[in-house]
Amino acid sequence: MSSDSHHHDYNHDHDHGGLFHSHAPEGKMKLAFFLTLIILVVEVIGGLISHSLALLSDAGHVLTDIAAIGLSWYAIKQSKRPSDESMTFGYYRAGVLAAFVNGITLILITVWIFWEAYYRFRIPEFVIPTWMFISAGVGLVMNLYLGLGMRHEENINVKSAVLHMLGDAAASAGVIFGGIIIAFTKWYVIDPILSVLIALLIAVGAWKIIKQTVTILMEGTPAGIKIQEVHDAIISADGVQQVHDLHVWTITDGRVALSCHVVVDSKMVVGEIQNLLRVVEHKLVHLGIGHVTIQPEDTTHSHDQTILCGNDYAQCHKH
Repeated sequence: MSSDSHHHDYNHDHDHGGLFHSHAPEGKMKLAFFLTLIILVVEVIGGLISHSLALLSDAGHVLTDIAAIGLSWYAIKQSKRPSDESMTFGYYRAGVLAAFVNGITLILITVWIFWEAYYRFRIPEFVIPTWMFISAGVGLVMNLYLGLGMRHEENINVKSAVLHMLGDAAASAGVIFGGIIIAFTKWYVIDPILSVLIALLIAVGAWKIIKQTVTILMEGTPAGIKIQEVHDAIISADGVQQVHDLHVWTITDGRVALSCHVVVDSKMVVGEIQNLLRVVEHKLVHLGIGHVTIQPEDTTHSHDQTILCGNDYAQCHKH
């Protein structure tokens, strides 16, 4: 016998990501895609005319924005597809995969910027500041409009796209500042210096996204949830004698799942076990766990004595 509480908890208690109950992010991502396309064109033209690596670096980042937003837009559509026999958890992780691809792409673009900046440090190139102002100004305004408009979205997929936008806005502001310095001092080495700073900004954000998505894809314990606290919450329910084979993971951002085996008195009837499971589920809801599957066992059922199932899966699940 097992209990699965997702039908209640998902819909009422733990549907944090706007993605799962709102059509708003999809419309915003569509708008963001086409506006970012305009930013790319403006910055590429401006970068080529002004000979500014900083502006071209930002344009390179914008190119990854377009991929990021396009993937996010696609992932939002995919997440609405119902579960089927081949994808029993549905398509929620399409968004996680999109965020992971975004992070990897950003790391690659960072390497390219460092490579180009190295050559410009050795031989500074003449830069026309006027086009830096115009192109970077367009990028700054549009990215702030898009990024701030979606900053409250909780889904990791949308957050990764917002990170791109706000990073671009900061980079565009830096390009404008660099253009002012170049206009007054003719100190052209400021251009590769800005490029390196932009690259570092990109890399930090990308690394955070990669870490978070890898944790989800590796079925890692979600941030903020401690296994010992979860165990203590379950064992505190009157009637639970032992907890083992405990797993807590993230299906997708905002949707935490748990499975475990609990040892109960063999004299308990089905109705009593069901009531016990409801008590446990209620305790877990308060820890932020909405999808719960529990397997009750009696003391005669052979099982492992540890909370976690170790590397020897067969031994852990012996009968």
